[in-house]
Amino acid sequence: MPQDESYRQNRVAWDRLADGSQFARLATDDECREPLKTLDGRDWLPKSVLGLDVLCLASGGGWQSILYASAGANVTVVDLSPGMLQLDEREASRRRLSVRTIQTSMDDLSMLYDQSFDVVHQPVSTCYVPDIVQVYQEIARVLRDGGLYISQHKQPTSAQVTRRDERNQFVVGVEYYHMGPLPRTEDTSYREKGAVEYLHRWEDLVGGLCRSGFVIEDLREPRRADEKAPVEHFGYRGRFIPPYVRLKARRLPRASGHAEGSPQIWVP
Repeated sequence: MPQDESYRQNRVAWDRLADGSQFARLATDDECREPLKTLDGRDWLPKSVLGLDVLCLASGGGWQSILYASAGANVTVVDLSPGMLQLDEREASRRRLSVRTIQTSMDDLSMLYDQSFDVVHQPVSTCYVPDIVQVYQEIARVLRDGGLYISQHKQPTSAQVTRRDERNQFVVGVEYYHMGPLPRTEDTSYREKGAVEYLHRWEDLVGGLCRSGFVIEDLREPRRADEKAPVEHFGYRGRFIPPYVRLKARRLPRASGHAEGSPQIWVP
């Protein structure tokens, strides 16, 4: 499948998901009263983001950008889906917040200046592009030295599962070194309908991040296991196969040092 066609399919799929799906849940009033507490259950963010430049990457939908803006950050949200971005624009207008929206793919941030952000926050989304390292390189370019990159990704083993057998055991039916779009599978527990996805191996998920100029400060695996869930439920699947990995990474200083005039940011 040509790359342009996969992007088109994903744009259509996410425009559809912008209409009432779980991925289009707007930030609530209660969440906006304590936005950093809502965003950061792991204490990865600085105590304040007031005045910081934050890029919400591939995270349209009226939640993350609104919370950062409520906390006083200068927010840019990038997403492939105009439908998702409309939710950010509508909600920002309703709450009288300033949020800049840009429609583009996460692996092409050419319209953004070098070293223009203090924080990049990205939810699960790299599975929709063929080359995760290209995404990392773009993020490394737009982050300032010492900048924070928080992200979540689908684990490769989760992408390899194709079905449950007659004993309710999960079958790993996609090769680890599979190239190109993932095939359609019987098991769709962690797949979005109509979207084109790709498998990214650990050497790119973690190694590619380090090679792009980052140091990893923390790694977590969100627990999605439910001991009481029926076998057809994603919580049952989560008992055996971890679906996600969360990464906290820091942009290493460039050889030339900090750019003149760049603001001081929090360093742990």
